[in-house]
Amino acid sequence: MPKSLSPSLSSLMERGRAFLGSDYAILGGAMTWVSERNLVSALSNAGGFGVLASGSMPPEILEKEILETKKLTQKPFGVNLITMHPQLDELIDVCLKLNISHIFLAGGLPKKVHMDRIKEGGAKVICFAPGLVLAKRLLKNGADALVIEGMEAGGHVGPVSTSILAQEILPVIKEIPVFVAGGIGRGETIVAYLRMGAAGCQLGTRFVVSEECVAHENFKAAFLKANARDAQLSVQLDPRFPVIPVRGIANKGTATFMEEQRRVIQAFDAGEYTQEEAQLAIEHFWAGALRRAVQDGEVETGSLMAGQSVGLVKEIQPISDIFEELISQAELALAPPATEHSLQEMRT
Repeated sequence: MPKSLSPSLSSLMERGRAFLGSDYAILGGAMTWVSERNLVSALSNAGGFGVLASGSMPPEILEKEILETKKLTQKPFGVNLITMHPQLDELIDVCLKLNISHIFLAGGLPKKVHMDRIKEGGAKVICFAPGLVLAKRLLKNGADALVIEGMEAGGHVGPVSTSILAQEILPVIKEIPVFVAGGIGRGETIVAYLRMGAAGCQLGTRFVVSEECVAHENFKAAFLKANARDAQLSVQLDPRFPVIPVRGIANKGTATFMEEQRRVIQAFDAGEYTQEEAQLAIEHFWAGALRRAVQDGEVETGSLMAGQSVGLVKEIQPISDIFEELISQAELALAPPATEHSLQEMRT
């Protein structure tokens, strides 16, 4: 059973809880190969809000994954769709047909036509804003909520830290709920962003090392051994081929990506690739590398996408225990400071 909230924390989470339909205003980040039926259902069952990562799934596979998730939970959950997916329209149709209540559009600037289609289908559309200008544009185009994710997060990230994004966007965007993500691993931090005006927070790295997560034991072990500074950003070698930075635990795979960039750039210069083919070859590296690490446990050569909060992960726990810790930390942060009288009582 989800842990009951104090009136203070319940009040701070009220907007996010109402929007999500969950006990806690805490989202599970959509992590490709990781945020599948087991983790998503466990998050929702424990009081949070799970988000299914569709990644490169074709419509028929997404439909099956949604149906399997629904068998594991009666609570609401969302689906994350990649805007660059060639079958985005069909994926939206699948979500609407199966009555998905919240659809997240990630991986690029969503088109208004897709946002309108989702809303007309009865679902809420949530978009990602890496800055205030884009946040205002998405609001104008009809986004029902925003996620602002800082560079401390794992996987593909923007250039601005979570704390700066929060200070830039939360005081301005009041019309719709805004959820904060990136580098969040404790309840005190959740409270801090709620007090700044966030509707809730999104966590990813913390939930990877859970009993319900199906990631390979080697993948989880790498998280447990890592420090915050081990979660590093990938480097772009050539401005002709912009690379969205990817944060992950440094390993041999990090060096391999650098070598792959060099190989592709040389092939392009030799006329073996068009610019588009070269760009795709570089971008496709991460999808295969992540799958090898998550599913096969190849943690030396695979991609260990993780946020800097990986340094806060100390043990493998059930999702319910993780939520209990987060909520307890949040409640403690909200507790009134001890008075001299109460301190004296503690001493005696």
